[in-house]
Amino acid sequence: MLALLSVSDKRGLVPFAQGLARLGFELLSTGGTLAALRAAGVPARKVSEHTQSPEILGGRVKTLHPRIHGGILGRPDLESDKAEMAAHGIPAISLVVVNLYPFRQTVASGAAEADVIEQIDIGGPAMVRASAKNFRHVTVVVDPEDYEGVLAELERSRATSEQTRRRLMRKAFAHTAAYDASISSWLSSQADEPFPEELSLPFQRVQHLRYGENPHQRGAFYREHAAPAEPTVAFSRVLQGKELSYNNILDLDAALGLVLEFPEQPCAVIIKHNTPCGVALDVSLTTAYRTARAIDEVSAFGGIVALNREVDRTCAEALAETFLEAVIAPSYSADALQVLSAKKNLRLLEAGPALASPQAQARAQLDARSVSGGLVLQDKDAVEPPLEWKVVSKRAPTADEERALRFAWKVCKHVKSNAIVFSNGSKLLAAGGGQTSRVDSVKIAATRGGEALKGSAVASDAFFPFRDGLDEAARAGATCVIQPGGSVRDSEVVAAADEHGMAMVVTGVRHFRH
Repeated sequence: MLALLSVSDKRGLVPFAQGLARLGFELLSTGGTLAALRAAGVPARKVSEHTQSPEILGGRVKTLHPRIHGGILGRPDLESDKAEMAAHGIPAISLVVVNLYPFRQTVASGAAEADVIEQIDIGGPAMVRASAKNFRHVTVVVDPEDYEGVLAELERSRATSEQTRRRLMRKAFAHTAAYDASISSWLSSQADEPFPEELSLPFQRVQHLRYGENPHQRGAFYREHAAPAEPTVAFSRVLQGKELSYNNILDLDAALGLVLEFPEQPCAVIIKHNTPCGVALDVSLTTAYRTARAIDEVSAFGGIVALNREVDRTCAEALAETFLEAVIAPSYSADALQVLSAKKNLRLLEAGPALASPQAQARAQLDARSVSGGLVLQDKDAVEPPLEWKVVSKRAPTADEERALRFAWKVCKHVKSNAIVFSNGSKLLAAGGGQTSRVDSVKIAATRGGEALKGSAVASDAFFPFRDGLDEAARAGATCVIQPGGSVRDSEVVAAADEHGMAMVVTGVRHFRH
């Protein structure tokens, strides 16, 4: 029995190869894999000895040979294949253990283009695909996590089952597809082509979810292969609590995206059903959280919290006062973890120190959403472009109003359109969104905010199509407004602001969030 081993990821390689040798497999290998096996005293032959053809072109051509691919693709139950293999002296290879050159890791290291290109594997994918195609006769292993199970099955039955080979076949084709997608993605990024003619997205599964958005829907969680430098939900460490749900993940991402808008000082964000119900800044993280929670304590119950500084004991005690689904923060002190450990079901996510950085921000990455039969792709609305900050009213905003307007504008882009946000300079006061009419969003926010809206700033994610929305905002107590502008009725809306003595700023930037 012949087994071919050629791996970049050498986790578990030696004990697996030792097990194969005990079972009577003759091992073929190449390069660093061969060196690792021989160093461990595992008998293995060099592939070039098997092919009787030297490695050429600096090792670029090693396994691209009929004695390799004929051995992998040959069908021993087909007489014509058996006859051809015998005539050409090609023995069957029944086990292929291959994982590919570290292309993604090389890209992530910041290597030069020439070095990255050299990490595009050619022979590896060819062997994996050939083995997977001939799964009825060949077992292909691309993941070290499968070594133990494959070896146990071989020890038990001297062969792998068809069920196992089919499973490994699916995994092998997914492995090469994701590898090729990574190469395509990198090449597009080098050419500044975020929207290539044919799109492949390389992701790996983190976990199966208990269900999707509702219990009758299946779900799974995927992430990119390489961890980005900025904080993300996908690469956060889960410290405790129940398994994350589909809705938890979406809400955590929304909370993280909003808290990243305010890196300069301690910030607390509370999200409910993908909508901000509490946002506050303060010199103390604990005070920021208590302030955010007090904005809408009913909605905060069962909410998702994002914090941008380490959680200490005092903050943990405040968090423990209310039932929460999940908290994401840069880190937690030992005392904080002790306090929160009493909340067994509370999910705690540690996003890492980048979240606590004064320069923290969300990456300008791509945002993908599925539609029936397709996908829409866009730049993520993550990095604020320079504002065309233009005062269009007779009165300019005061310094305090300007701070409040900037705060409201940052929060506004995280509320479903038609989005309306009332705030002061350090906290959300009320929000309305997801309505088919902008004036209805204003009315909803005004009802929620009540007397707290006196002297507030108001932000609108898109222009006011009529003056009615502005009239309602003024009636609620707002003294200044920020909006993109661009309506055919802008002059009427500006006139309304002047009538109410409001300062109005237009940005030239819209923040729809459907």
